[in-house]
Amino acid sequence: MLRSLDIRDMIIIDRLDLEFRPGLNVLTGETGAGKSILLDALGFVLGWRGRAELVRAGAEQGEVVAVFDIDAAHPAQAVLAEAGLPGGPELILRRVNQQDGRKTAWVNDRRASGDVLRALSDTLVELHGQQDDRGLLNPRVHRALLDEFGALAGPVETVRAAWNKLRTAETALVEAEDRLASARAEEDFLRHAGKELAKLAPEPGEDAELDARRRLMQAGQRIGEDVEKAAQALGSGEGAEGRMGDALRWLEGVADKADGALEAPISALGRALAELGEAVDGVEAALEALAFDPSELERVEERLFAIRAAARKHGVAPDDLGAFAAGIAARLAALDKGADDIAALAKARDAASVAYDVAATALTAARADAARGLDAAMAGELEPLKMERAVFTTEIAETTPGPEGRDAVTFTVATNPGAPGGPLNKIASGGELSRFLLALKVCLTRDAAGLTMIFDEIDRGVGGATADAVGRRLKTLADEGGQVLVVTHSPQVAALGAHHWLVAKAVTNGETLTRVTPLGEAARIDEVARMLSGENVTDEARAAARALLAG
Repeated sequence: MLRSLDIRDMIIIDRLDLEFRPGLNVLTGETGAGKSILLDALGFVLGWRGRAELVRAGAEQGEVVAVFDIDAAHPAQAVLAEAGLPGGPELILRRVNQQDGRKTAWVNDRRASGDVLRALSDTLVELHGQQDDRGLLNPRVHRALLDEFGALAGPVETVRAAWNKLRTAETALVEAEDRLASARAEEDFLRHAGKELAKLAPEPGEDAELDARRRLMQAGQRIGEDVEKAAQALGSGEGAEGRMGDALRWLEGVADKADGALEAPISALGRALAELGEAVDGVEAALEALAFDPSELERVEERLFAIRAAARKHGVAPDDLGAFAAGIAARLAALDKGADDIAALAKARDAASVAYDVAATALTAARADAARGLDAAMAGELEPLKMERAVFTTEIAETTPGPEGRDAVTFTVATNPGAPGGPLNKIASGGELSRFLLALKVCLTRDAAGLTMIFDEIDRGVGGATADAVGRRLKTLADEGGQVLVVTHSPQVAALGAHHWLVAKAVTNGETLTRVTPLGEAARIDEVARMLSGENVTDEARAAARALLAG
């Protein structure tokens, strides 16, 4: 239940504190007094997307605080838990709008996003505005309304998943058929190139490897003789390594008689021999690397030139020729087994089609059951609204399959006995549309526990006994344990309210502001009398108002 609504500096409201109560709450006032501003402010704190300029002129920011009473089983508790926000019996929503358009929200004193506010809103408030009948007149939304009434979100999601799987299977089949057709168009080229490349068998990176080997063998021809001479000069025997070894042995043989004078030279010779050994090993390794068979160089060059020629022919880099050959081989394999792939994909498509048909058929049956239930519920709602002779029918016809099934849903009515039924917008008058809308909204929210239902001029276009019937249905709805807020111009509806507020504009210091005043018994008589007679309230109007308020 909405317990209070506090508004600061929003549009033409400077400060407003409203305390709402259980039952039927009515708000009345002249046209343009600002009743819709209250709904804009409530929508703002609930995260609804509405008018952009909300901050009152001259104020730095506007603020709205809404307090709801919710029990432990209220659906809002689950939304709070999922968002990591504190729960409890009291839910406080606060939202601030800066002059520059920035918005900040808090839920139970914790920062929260607009998405969280809107998720909470779905569990707290149901608003039925002046434009709701546009949806009622639009057959494209009738299916969604029927699904909502029948709680068919699960079956609809099953159909949507089956549809997506079917579309994916159909797309895969078409793409495979296109690829196969393309491959067949160039089959001669693929087979010739595949045979040529299979014989060559290039490997990724082979060009760079062959080029390096070729340059090394070519270098070996030029420098091999000098490296061999260096190896002989460094080697044992008459080479540097042998002479240094002899010198070290001679010095070590007399070192004990030199009284330490030879220790440093001996040490230096040891280090030099170690370094010289590394040099000898390196030169010998180089000789091994440079050693080659001249016929090997010829084979490497032939292989390298063949790869580069094939790469030029196919317009790819030599190092990419291996990957290109693999691609050709893959396309040939796909071509050779293309028919098998097409058959498998067609089988998958057919299976997905059957699954969609099963899900869509089940959804159609569920919608038929829901339609019978909705028609019966509407019949029960229309009778107390002085439309006991009207017949509301939910028609289901087959249409083009899609993600939400293959059902076209249309609400039709027959307002008089024996008269043919037809679409709402062609059969029902303005006042009848309002009552159909009220009945439909009551049916759709019958199982929604804990909702505050707000009706914005739901009674427009009706008067007299019909307006009284609308008011009594709203009162009954509120008395059944809900909270109903009604913005109304109908004295019959206003008189049935348990609590009554007057919305009016006032000019203070040259500034127009909206004020909302709770009405006591005497003031309420005057307001209902004004609604009956207009600006000049007569004693007769007051007497009629007393009669209405007395019920």
